[in-house]
Amino acid sequence: MRRLVYRKSRRARGTEPPRHKLHLAKGDTVRVIRGEDRGREGKILEVHPKEFRVVVEGVNVVKKHKRATTAQGTSGIIDIPAPIAASKVMLLDPKSGEPTRTRRRRDKDGTVERVAVKSGQPIPRVR
Repeated sequence: MRRLVYRKSRRARGTEPPRHKLHLAKGDTVRVIRGEDRGREGKILEVHPKEFRVVVEGVNVVKKHKRATTAQGTSGIIDIPAPIAASKVMLLDPKSGEPTRTRRRRDKDGTVERVAVKSGQPIPRVR
């Protein structure tokens, strides 16, 4: 008789999936470069480094059926932006407004800043 093996028990317990290094942060303005929403621009609302995904305002909008949680609450079908892969978006150059790759540069005071490859302008992090 074959022994029953649970698949989840094969994986080491307590291990997390690796966090990916993201060139994006919450509040950045990006343009979608691939997929159905190609060419759209928006602000990043959420960043999920474990899944390597970002939620962009007005991009990949899906309908969600929402049930009222209280007697006074409203229910219905609402539109919410769903996550997309972080590789499908590019940061916008602060000088020209075009999508650009980024580099990292260390300032005189030791802080690391993002720099647009096309123009060389620093891209500030939105707090």
